Amino acid sequence: MKKNVYGNIEDLVIDAKMVTCKGVVEKNSKVPRMSSGPEFQQIVLGSEGTLGIITEVTLKIRPLPDCRVYDSVVFPDFESGVKCMREVARQRCQPVSIRLMDNTQFRFGQALRSVENTFGNLFDAFKKTYLTHVCGFRLESICVMTLLFEGKRSKVVTHRNCIAKIAMSFGGITAGERNGERGYMLTFVIAYIRDLALEYRVVAESFETSVSWDKTLSLCDNVKKTVANECNKLNIKYYLISCRVTQTYDSGCCVYFYFGFNWTGLDDPVSTYHHIETIARDSIMASGGSISHHHGVGKLRTHWYEKHMSKTVLSLYSASKKMLDPNNVFANGNLISFPLSKI
Repeated sequence: MKKNVYGNIEDLVIDAKMVTCKGVVEKNSKVPRMSSGPEFQQIVLGSEGTLGIITEVTLKIRPLPDCRVYDSVVFPDFESGVKCMREVARQRCQPVSIRLMDNTQFRFGQALRSVENTFGNLFDAFKKTYLTHVCGFRLESICVMTLLFEGKRSKVVTHRNCIAKIAMSFGGITAGERNGERGYMLTFVIAYIRDLALEYRVVAESFETSVSWDKTLSLCDNVKKTVANECNKLNIKYYLISCRVTQTYDSGCCVYFYFGFNWTGLDDPVSTYHHIETIARDSIMASGGSISHHHGVGKLRTHWYEKHMSKTVLSLYSASKKMLDPNNVFANGNLISFPLSKI
């Protein structure tokens, strides 16, 4: 969640020792970088438990930041927010966390807010009036970018002003620390809501992808329409499909989708959810997205791994598997769903 400053897991791992049926896979040096042939460390990180067991890891650590500051920006629409995030990424000035929730997710978050007192209700009414009548925003299209800054206080202040300036150039209006923290915490709250919702006949889950900047908007739109159309076909009246951009890179971003529906009248809601997510995943792939940004392949996405990886790549994995685990001891079923002999 804070990879912009601290790095993704592949950036943090200096070495990982993996015990296999044929011996130990590890480096003989703990240096920060080296050029010594193919980087087999990546095979260890992406093997998902199919080649061996990781028993030791050497990780980079960083001092705790001096200060932590939240912020938020309201945009008139999702497209403006995405363009702003792309510009922030282009200038490589991302804070620790920068996330953009669409209008559906924004309204969902608003519905979860605790009941305010009279003063709080009046203040909220004033903010809505300001956004709609003064700024000309439409409540049914606005979206919110949440920000988290960490580091030296002086640098955080400068960084915050830099992001605010970029946001203003795309029609954004700063919305303060409280909204930024609330939006950031929504990421954690959603997991608990998902479990609680099951008790109220609602099944929900998230799925993610990575996509280039030029295809981000069309991918989000295609997936939402695909899910909505399939829900209509299955006569599912009450459903929610939303998305947020959660990670940014030079060439693209990570997009999270949140999908849930009331399963009253359905005999097998879990299978129904899997069916709809499968169709949504097909739409993601057809729209230029990846199998996964960080959730991995596992068992549920083996179909796309086998379909979208070249036969040479599959053969390379098969050779690694046969060499390190010839008797298929680590047969957890991840990555490949069919016998390796068929590759």
